[in-house]
Amino acid sequence: MKAKIKIRIIFRKAVPLLAAFGLVFMALDGAQKPAAQEAEFGSESPVVTRQVPTGEAEVLLSFSPVVKRVVPAVVNIYTTKKIQVSASPFFNDPFFRRFFGDSTPFGMPKERVEGALGSGVLVRDYGIIVTNNHVIGGADEIRVVLADRREFAAEVVLADSRTDLAVLKIELNGERIPYLEFADSDTVEVGDFSLAIGNPFGVGQTVTSGIVSATARTNTGISDFQFFIQTDAAINPGNSGGALVSLDGKLIGINTAIFSRTGENTGIGFAIPSNMVKRVVDAALANGTILRPWTGFSGQDVDSQIARSLGLDRPGGVLVDSLYPGGPAELAGILPGDVILEVAGREVIDSPGLHFRIATAEEGDILLLTINRRGQLVELPIALTLPPEHPPKNQITLEGRHPFQQVTVANLSPRLADELGWNFMETGVIVMEVETRSPAGRRNFIRPGDVILSLNGAAIDLVRDLSAVLAEPSEDYIYELRRQGRVIECGIIGGRSFYCREG
Repeated sequence: MKAKIKIRIIFRKAVPLLAAFGLVFMALDGAQKPAAQEAEFGSESPVVTRQVPTGEAEVLLSFSPVVKRVVPAVVNIYTTKKIQVSASPFFNDPFFRRFFGDSTPFGMPKERVEGALGSGVLVRDYGIIVTNNHVIGGADEIRVVLADRREFAAEVVLADSRTDLAVLKIELNGERIPYLEFADSDTVEVGDFSLAIGNPFGVGQTVTSGIVSATARTNTGISDFQFFIQTDAAINPGNSGGALVSLDGKLIGINTAIFSRTGENTGIGFAIPSNMVKRVVDAALANGTILRPWTGFSGQDVDSQIARSLGLDRPGGVLVDSLYPGGPAELAGILPGDVILEVAGREVIDSPGLHFRIATAEEGDILLLTINRRGQLVELPIALTLPPEHPPKNQITLEGRHPFQQVTVANLSPRLADELGWNFMETGVIVMEVETRSPAGRRNFIRPGDVILSLNGAAIDLVRDLSAVLAEPSEDYIYELRRQGRVIECGIIGGRSFYCREG
């Protein structure tokens, strides 16, 4: 049987109570670089003569000075959360729950405290830390331990699941401490040396070396914005939230995942580029939330088949297939059928790469797009705006004597669709949350992410339409919904029997 290869998020649960690490790209301060010898293409390669080091400086070349400078800005993050555990396995059995509901004759559920840890990076001298969202997700308590062993309680300033980044703050009472500055991650090149500094498997602080294996890795399935720096410096479970730094000790990425059969290092690790990290940190410090600009168009990757049909000499780029009326793309003069090749001089290979470029910009920025329009290269400036919240979200939790009580719904708009990572053309009433103890939660006849299309023969376009239908008493509820692109018809008959079938 062939082994399955999986992308593995370096999740904090994978190695309980393990310290995470920081990956670092660095070079020794003051070390002399040998003169580069380049040969013209097609010429004979220069002869390389191996020789013993001739001086003390060559013998003592080391990354140690840079490591010493960076280490104080890398921290350990400890988290704990309380888990409810059933007092008896019988309590979860559907047969017993049918008679006892949420009350149990087997004693009250027990509470268990679960602990784990990851890593983080100080990015401001007054105690601002960036880490992975999955390191602190669901935690009831977060504690940060500095390199000098001092420990602080931390509060979450911003947690962004779409980028898998979180920003924390510790209270230093006016003290200033070492931190890392952001580098421009677009300047990182394949072949740059890299050093990983952290605490893999809880063995203690460890330094490993490698190179940048790739830049702009997409389609990894790790997060909504898939655009990663890849390195072969050893990364193992327990390293989430670590730092990737440049040759001059500046932050170029936050380590997030590995590509592995076993969950252990195989030489393929991924880091979120610092340009995205900086965008999230700046948003957190500005207003505690992140609002991403949009272009107002959707498209598809140009594969080899599409490239041939369009007369392109190679695959690559994003083919525009729909425009939002009055959106930035339409106002900029973009047309369906245009192929986006570059954003601000940066090549666009696929949709994730395009989304990354837009997500690292801000509202009001004007980006120059390079477009192939029927074989001609065209440059168009596009002024980025925030997605419109039309119709208003109007999020409510449904109340009343009907099967949908305690179901939270909202109106879909380009703003909400963007927050959810959906196509901005999606419309309707979306289910945001279902209370686990509600009728819908117990019987699972409607789920978060479902879009309600109709109920008892009435079209549901807005939350108020749904509320109006539910205000009329009824024994039967026949409704249609869209779930993961499929249209499904469901019915609740007499408040007892329930069915669902694809339309």
